[in-house]
Amino acid sequence: MYLASSRAADSGGPATGSTALRWRRVSGNVVALGLVSLVTDISSEMVTAILPLYLVLGLGLNPLQFGLLDGLYAGATAVLRLVGGYAADRWHRLKTVAGVGYGLSAICKLGLILAGSSVAGIGAVLAVDRAGKGIRTAPRDALISLSSKPETLGRSFGVHRALDTAGAFLGPLVAMGVLWVSLGDYGSVFVTSFCIACFGVLLLVVAVRDKVRTHRASGIPLRAMFALLGGRSFRRMCGWAALLGLVTITDSFVYLALQRRWDISSTLFPLLPLGTTGVFLLLAVPLGRIADRFGRWRVFVGGHLALVICLVLVCGPVGGPLSIIGALALHGIFYAATDGVLPAAAGPLLPEDLRASGLALLQTGQALARMASAVLFGLAWTLWDLGPSLVVTAGLLVVVTIAAAVVKPWEARG
Repeated sequence: MYLASSRAADSGGPATGSTALRWRRVSGNVVALGLVSLVTDISSEMVTAILPLYLVLGLGLNPLQFGLLDGLYAGATAVLRLVGGYAADRWHRLKTVAGVGYGLSAICKLGLILAGSSVAGIGAVLAVDRAGKGIRTAPRDALISLSSKPETLGRSFGVHRALDTAGAFLGPLVAMGVLWVSLGDYGSVFVTSFCIACFGVLLLVVAVRDKVRTHRASGIPLRAMFALLGGRSFRRMCGWAALLGLVTITDSFVYLALQRRWDISSTLFPLLPLGTTGVFLLLAVPLGRIADRFGRWRVFVGGHLALVICLVLVCGPVGGPLSIIGALALHGIFYAATDGVLPAAAGPLLPEDLRASGLALLQTGQALARMASAVLFGLAWTLWDLGPSLVVTAGLLVVVTIAAAVVKPWEARG
């Protein structure tokens, strides 16, 4: 189990209190949730890694059909995060609602086999799979938040994201191994993925404890979720997260830009995400600890500056392996500094009985903004070509990042 030292910290600002080092153990519930995510991500990334090959080469889909399915796969989680967060708070069943989400995603692995070559059937299965992810995300993050001390939230989310990312790293490798053993049988990958996902659900049931909130209001009305935006600090945090999401660039476009800019061969292209994932895995916990000590909002904003430098490397005049490695490393730093740090910063701003609902609001706004960002960047690439699109995106990201650093949520000051 992970051990780390820290000083007492406030809800997202600099550390305060005694300077003596105190060793604390990360909550066993956080580690258990991390292991569930590790196993689930192995299952999910097995499918994600082979999905383009399966749909395009195996079923002969054209690029437009694949693009529609890929967009559905990426965007189906957004609004359902609100459903999962609200349901978990209303019925006080964080673990149960999260389990429903994990279970839906597990069943969908077999659904891909039953869908056969039907594009509509595959689209429906992928939509349900992403619905499962959307439903489970907010209750899971609320469990992490409620299982941690306020001063160690960044570290706890870092540990969880590190374990989650380890699964994302292993998933494509496991898929490649299954394809090799089964002589290219995609069905074997789906069955193996289903079995691994079922193990993740079982692990959730056995190892994860639900958290009973101190304030258990019965029948929380839906308006209570949106009333959270009445809080100035949380509203400002949601607004900045969405605005930053609007001027970021999605993973697929980063990898496609690297391939286009430096003519990376198709055989090496699948290795690009592993570069980002590896750095994310290494830095998730250290950056979580730094966020606890020096301010979570500072680290979150700093992660976007890393993405700016990544885009500069992608579109800059200097090429070669070092530029590619540097861009992937900075892309991984961006995720390590933002993915778990944002909910860690938001958690203390939310009441316990609405923690899942608040995190769902925050994540939904960010997800919808990133969906819009993908469409806008794709349009810009089509109209202006790659280089100008990257320059404009980097410029906008610099402006919004500086503004977010200056006009930050009140609790993040200091």
